[in-house]
Amino acid sequence: MRGAIVQMHRWDEEMETLAAVIVRYAENRIANPQPLDGPRTGAELTAKAGRTITPEGLGGFEAFRVWTEVLAPATISTDHPSNLAFVPAAPTRASVLFDLVVSASSIIGAGWLDGGGAIWAENEALRWLADLAGLPEAAGGCFVSGGSAGNLSGLAAARSAALERRGGERPARWSIACSDGAHSSVPAAAKVLDVDVVTVPHDERGRLTGEALRRRLDEVDADGLFAVSATAGTTNAGIVDDLAGVAEVCAERGLWMHVDAAYGGAGLCAPSVRHLYEGIERADSVIVDPHKWMFAPYDCCALLYRDPSVAARAFTQEAEYLDDVWEWERDEWTPSKYAYHLSRRVRGVPFWFSLATYGTEAYRNSVESVLALTRETTDEIRRRPNLELVLEPELSVVVFRRLGWSPEDHRAFCDDLLARQVAFVMPTSWEGEKVLRLCFVNPRTTIDDVRKVLDAT
Repeated sequence: MRGAIVQMHRWDEEMETLAAVIVRYAENRIANPQPLDGPRTGAELTAKAGRTITPEGLGGFEAFRVWTEVLAPATISTDHPSNLAFVPAAPTRASVLFDLVVSASSIIGAGWLDGGGAIWAENEALRWLADLAGLPEAAGGCFVSGGSAGNLSGLAAARSAALERRGGERPARWSIACSDGAHSSVPAAAKVLDVDVVTVPHDERGRLTGEALRRRLDEVDADGLFAVSATAGTTNAGIVDDLAGVAEVCAERGLWMHVDAAYGGAGLCAPSVRHLYEGIERADSVIVDPHKWMFAPYDCCALLYRDPSVAARAFTQEAEYLDDVWEWERDEWTPSKYAYHLSRRVRGVPFWFSLATYGTEAYRNSVESVLALTRETTDEIRRRPNLELVLEPELSVVVFRRLGWSPEDHRAFCDDLLARQVAFVMPTSWEGEKVLRLCFVNPRTTIDDVRKVLDAT
C-alpha cells in the first residue's frame, strides 16, 4: 500500500514524459485554431470511453488519450470565433498561460496569511473594475466562481445590512425587486435565500426603469423589501436597465441597489457605450464576469461592494482554528469575508496577469471592436429581406427573426449549423416569439463568420 501512495506523488521519468505531452497539447490548444466540436450523449461517451475509474488505474497516457480522443471533442470550445451562443468566452493567450501557473502553484486564496501575493494581484484588478464603475476608493470585494454566486452573495449581504438597519427585527417576509428580464440567477438566489420576488415589467426596450419600479413598489407591501437587482447588459438581449432611475428609487426608499453586470460590465471601458451605465456608481454592490467579455478564463466573477465592511459582517466565519488567522490579518484583505466561501481558487489572478500584460487600452480597443462588429451585423441583417431585427442592440447581443419560420425551423437551423461546424448558435424567445440570437464577445470573430450564419437562413 505504501508503495502505491508514494507512486501517486512521485515525479519520475514516466511523469516527466507525460508532462511534456500535456504541455505540448496545451501549447497547441492555446496557440492554434481549434475545432468548434459538439455534444455527444452520455451513452455515446460511455461506449467510446469505457470504464475509466478502476482499482488499478488506467495510467496517465491512457487517461489522457480518453480525454483527447473521446471527451474533448464532445466539449464545445467556448472561445471559438463562431461560438455565438449564450455568452461565450475569449480568454487572452496571457490569461490562459497564467491559469496554468495558478493551477501548478497550489495556491489557496482564502486569506492574506497564505495567499497575500495572489490576493494583492486580484485586488489590483478589482480596483480597476471599481474605478470603471465609479465606485468610491473604499470599495472592494473578491472574486467568486460566476454571476450566480456573485448575485447570491451580493443579495445576502444586502439582507444582512437590512437586518442591521432594522435592529435585528425580521419582517414577516423578506423580498427583493427585479425586472422580468433579470438573469435567472436572481430569482434562483431569492429561492436559496427564501425571499420573495417583486417582478417589475420591462419597458418597450426591455429595460427596468425607475418609473416602473416606483409604480410597482407602490402596489405591494414593501415592509420586508430590502434590495433591487438591476441589470447592466441582460443575457437575453444585451439591454442596460435605467440605472440612474433605479438608483433614485433606491435612495428614496432606503433600498440596497445591486447591479448584475456579469455580461455587460465590459462596456464600462468602452467610451462609445459608457453613457448607458449612468447610475451604476450609486450601486451598493456590482458583479462583473471577466470570463465573459473581459477575456479571462473560466471561472471568474468580480463581486464589488460600495462598503465592504457590510459584507464582512455578513460572511466572516468563526472557528477556533481561524482566531489567530483573523488576528494576524486584521489590517489586510481577506477574500473569504466578502462572499459565502472559505477555501477558494485565486481565479482573479489570470485576469490580473492579462491586464498587466496588455494594458487597459488594449481592453478598451478589444471591447470597442466587438461593438463595431455588432453594428456591422445589424447592417447586414437590414440588407437581407428574409431577416428582421427584433430590437436595436445596445451592447453586443443581436436578436433577430427569420421571416416565415416556425419554432421548429429555428431549432433545426441551429442544430444544422453546429452539425456542419459552421457556428454554435442557440434560439431564444422574445415576447413569446421564438427568434434567433447572436452574442459577440470574441475580437477574433469577423463579419465573414457572421455572414456564414446569415447565409444559411
